[in-house]
Amino acid sequence: MKKLSLAIGMLLLAGIPFTALGQTGTLPQDGVDARADSSQFAGQLGHVDPLVRQRAAEALARLAAGNQRKVVEGYQLQEKNKEVRLALDWALHRMGKADTLFRIVRELNSSRQDQAAGYLKQLDSASLLYPFLKQSGNPAKVTVGLLAALAQVGDGETLEMIKPFRDSFAPGVAEAAEIAIEQIETRLGQTETASPSRPRSVGTAERPSP
Repeated sequence: MKKLSLAIGMLLLAGIPFTALGQTGTLPQDGVDARADSSQFAGQLGHVDPLVRQRAAEALARLAAGNQRKVVEGYQLQEKNKEVRLALDWALHRMGKADTLFRIVRELNSSRQDQAAGYLKQLDSASLLYPFLKQSGNPAKVTVGLLAALAQVGDGETLEMIKPFRDSFAPGVAEAAEIAIEQIETRLGQTETASPSRPRSVGTAERPSP
């Protein structure tokens, strides 16, 4: 038993994904094989270990496995663990259930801020977060979380929306806005640098007369 525990610990320290069966698999949120069988992950949503359930939900989110939406909805309704429920909401959003985004943003004002912000940083479009950023009376933690997400997915349009927050007196908001602006500007600058320049047209030299 001690040898098994030591082996598991070494796998976790090495960052290798570990499944409930004690085998390496494709559970990490950042590395799910697109060819993976979504039913395998759906089957782990009822596992006794909440971490396994959370990773399974995140894997289904990465796969955007719409064929498992009904299953995920059922587990979301009965899930008691808040971290797992948040992961299930993210999976449902990726499967096309737009209203779960409200619940994910709301979780920014909780001890699960980092988890929620991590999901929002994976959104396909920054514009999905604009309505939330524009809301008056947001708790500071929500605004900070939104700015952190927009720092990753924002573009030139996002910059204009973020700039006014540099003058905010809410805890952490002005600093988060400055960081977001810097990251977006850096990313946009890298994109412009990476864009191929238009090749110069070279004229054909005239042949000398015989």
